[in-house]
Amino acid sequence: MENNEMTEKTEEKEVVSRNFIEQEIDKDLAEGVYDTVHTRFPPEPNGYLHIGHAKSILLNYGLAQEYGGKFNMRFDDTNPTKEKSEFVESIKADIKWLGADWEDRLFFASDYFDQMYEGAVKLIKKGKAYVSDLSADEIRAYRGTLTEPGKKDPYSDRSIEENLELFENMKNGMYEDGAKVLRAHIDMASPNINMRDPILYRVAHMTHHNTGDKWCIYPMYDFAHPIEDAIEGITHSICTLEFEDHRPLYDWVVRELEYPHPPRQIEFAKMYLTNVVTGKRYIKKLVEDKIVDGWDDPRLVSIAALRRRGFTPESIKKFVELCGVSKANSSAEYAMLEYCVREDLKLKRPRMMAVLDPIKLVIDNYPEGQTEMLEAANNMENPELGSHQVPFGRELYIERDDFMEEPPKKYFRLFPGNEVRLMHAYFVKCTSFEKDENGKVTVVHCTYDPATKAGSGFTERKVKGTIHWVPAKEAVKAEVRLYENLVDEEKGVYNKEDGSLNLNPNSLTVLKDCYIEPAIAGAKAYESFQFVRNGFFCVDYKDSKEDALVFNRIVSLKSSFKLPKA
Repeated sequence: MENNEMTEKTEEKEVVSRNFIEQEIDKDLAEGVYDTVHTRFPPEPNGYLHIGHAKSILLNYGLAQEYGGKFNMRFDDTNPTKEKSEFVESIKADIKWLGADWEDRLFFASDYFDQMYEGAVKLIKKGKAYVSDLSADEIRAYRGTLTEPGKKDPYSDRSIEENLELFENMKNGMYEDGAKVLRAHIDMASPNINMRDPILYRVAHMTHHNTGDKWCIYPMYDFAHPIEDAIEGITHSICTLEFEDHRPLYDWVVRELEYPHPPRQIEFAKMYLTNVVTGKRYIKKLVEDKIVDGWDDPRLVSIAALRRRGFTPESIKKFVELCGVSKANSSAEYAMLEYCVREDLKLKRPRMMAVLDPIKLVIDNYPEGQTEMLEAANNMENPELGSHQVPFGRELYIERDDFMEEPPKKYFRLFPGNEVRLMHAYFVKCTSFEKDENGKVTVVHCTYDPATKAGSGFTERKVKGTIHWVPAKEAVKAEVRLYENLVDEEKGVYNKEDGSLNLNPNSLTVLKDCYIEPAIAGAKAYESFQFVRNGFFCVDYKDSKEDALVFNRIVSLKSSFKLPKA
């Protein structure tokens, strides 16, 4: 009896933890509405995808996986004025990188232009669509407002024969852009403004990236999208909340076109990140004004930018999971995204030594010309990552802020007379230092104690400070880029007066004269490391060269961010 009670409680807990979309799908399957689950991700190829799209990709793909169903990749390319092949390729790369596998199901809305045209003809023949000569401004005026009903379109009483002829003439290029549109015949007095005889087709003499000049009329998204879903056998059309008011039109299209297994639209809340720029119009301007280095600049939150900076698919999946799926709009802190990548990388990546602001350290009593190889663990918290060898000699580089001429209290690094441990190496004691004509310290002199070698079991005395280093002779020069938020967080993203962006002038710091230990010299694009005490870094795929490595800081090592309590 106790076991049964425990099982019931466990099952009850599992049901409660399922999000509302899973609950709706469970209900549909139980009631026999569908016998499978088929989802899709349908971006318009008019820009690069951002972190918000990642939620939709992973949600749709995850549902297909969870229910043993299928996942389609489809480009909603019904608007040739904004679409480019460049965006198509970038979106495909992003989705593959996130791990969403569409297998052989890659589609374009433009693949269905013939069926959409036939659907429009069917609606005309049913008396459910008509050709209107009203201009865009007139259609807007006739449409009414949220509080006032619309007015009847004077062209809505055209005969079926006349509408068929006019629509065919539209297709054959007989009218200029904007001269005529095809409208659905629904209800100009509907409380839902989307149902007031919405436009189904417009004339647009544009070359399409996929169909070339075959068409000079193009379907509107609200007409095309439900047809695409129905043709592909999509069961659950998962989309964001702004489409909730469009759902009656979605249902009207699939019902009037008499699809045997109509898909069902379910809406969820978008994922917002605080203090980031996601608007395509703003990013386009940042790119054009050369404020950022393209759509994949590591300060942006496009998926391509996050990949370039060094975020991992696993970290983004974790972030999406933590944000959850709900009907209520909410926002997440960028710090939570950083938390996720830090958690993902800390046990996976090797911990190497790199000096970002170098100052020379000379060990005066170490034999000149001698080099010894020291053992360095790749990750002290994960012994499975093994170890590597680091050359050690008389001259090293250390971080400039690891030496102070006159230190404050509780400063345990190098200063005259103080002893510290060099990581993986020996104790060294500062004996003197040199300055240039401007009073800047250029060289720190030390002596070392051979008995204190790391791993030798030396316990006679202890030191409070450990600092990292790289060998001056063998170290490899590299460029390092440090990032802050692109937006001035105190002012917020947008200037209230003119709508411009409040940019942070210190969002990028480029350090040209950094030194890394030689074991990293052959690092490839996107390869990432923890640089001891400095953070996690990734090889930049765009600007890095084999003999001139460039590293992007993914994230610092520590943060005050804590996960909110459930």
